[in-house]
Amino acid sequence: MRRRLACAAWALGLLALVAPMGLVHAKDKTLFIELERNADALPNAVNPTGTVVVGKFADGGSFYWMPTTGVIDLGGGFGTGVSADGDTIVGGARAAGILNAAIWLRGTEWRPLGSFANAVPCGDQLSQAYHVTRDGKVVVGSAKNGCTYTHAFRRQESGGMVDLGSLVQGRSTVATAVSGDGRVVVGFQDQADGLRTGARWVDGKEEVFQGPLGFVGAAETTNLDGSIVAGGTCVFGREIERARAQSAWVWTAEGGVECLPPPALREQDDPFVSVNYSSRAKGMSDDGRVIVGGQVAQGLSEDSLAVIWIDRKPVYLEDLLRANGVPDAFDGWLRTGDIHSVSPDGRVLVGWGAALGGFRGYIVVLGTDLVIP
Repeated sequence: MRRRLACAAWALGLLALVAPMGLVHAKDKTLFIELERNADALPNAVNPTGTVVVGKFADGGSFYWMPTTGVIDLGGGFGTGVSADGDTIVGGARAAGILNAAIWLRGTEWRPLGSFANAVPCGDQLSQAYHVTRDGKVVVGSAKNGCTYTHAFRRQESGGMVDLGSLVQGRSTVATAVSGDGRVVVGFQDQADGLRTGARWVDGKEEVFQGPLGFVGAAETTNLDGSIVAGGTCVFGREIERARAQSAWVWTAEGGVECLPPPALREQDDPFVSVNYSSRAKGMSDDGRVIVGGQVAQGLSEDSLAVIWIDRKPVYLEDLLRANGVPDAFDGWLRTGDIHSVSPDGRVLVGWGAALGGFRGYIVVLGTDLVIP
């Protein structure tokens, strides 16, 4: 198993900043941390205090990271979600060659979660977990029954894996995230024509999101109580609404769906200037003031630029860092990728992108008194 130790100076500095939360000070500076260059560790999620980061290795497998340990290899599978205390990690792992949704508890091996009752795999795939509640008790993801369908699931120890079904017969659903309290599940519903649309399940009952001109794209993230949800593609396939088609979206219980504007493209962002592009939201703070994600060139799925929306104003992460005292952020990188997760207070961001020599992960701790360029 791989074990990469962090540099003590910045590790202890980060620990003082984010753990416990009461030690965040009024004049904290913004920090940009590249995960160890030789670890190939790509973060997918961060716990509420910012002290545990989980993800996958570029060549397969999973890891967790803490300021005091650096990158720790968890063996097979890959991490997609983490509980508040960092002791529960979810993702996928293989059992007898079949990919299963899986759970890792500190001090144990990955435990496969299987699928629905009497379900069989499609090829070598059976199920995959994507998120977990803060107490580590509810896991959500997708599971197969043969190659006929994939359905979203919600699982907890007391009731096992529950099939959340589909509003469209014969079409798939996937659960991508769950509210911190476990009551609201979000993800997507495939329509009869193949359109992938945002959906949520409240106490197991499904509904799809409707935006200003109809369906919106997949829901990717929600907050503590499920009252705010965000995702990608605010408007589908209407040239007259191109700016909104290229934007992410956010939904609130009070105001419904709102399109999140993309940041203005820059001359140097070729190939973005010559092709269609879209924005996607992947994480948010509990109050919805900080939403994170990326802007991707269509047809170039790995050609993405990290974006953060602060009070609905979009800015490239690279520009935000340079405006807040980190002028060398992403030096030597090709693309900043996506921000995949943010802590509930909006302070700690994790993501990964393309650097010289391969993909690389990063952690950002936002300081106070941010300058928004």
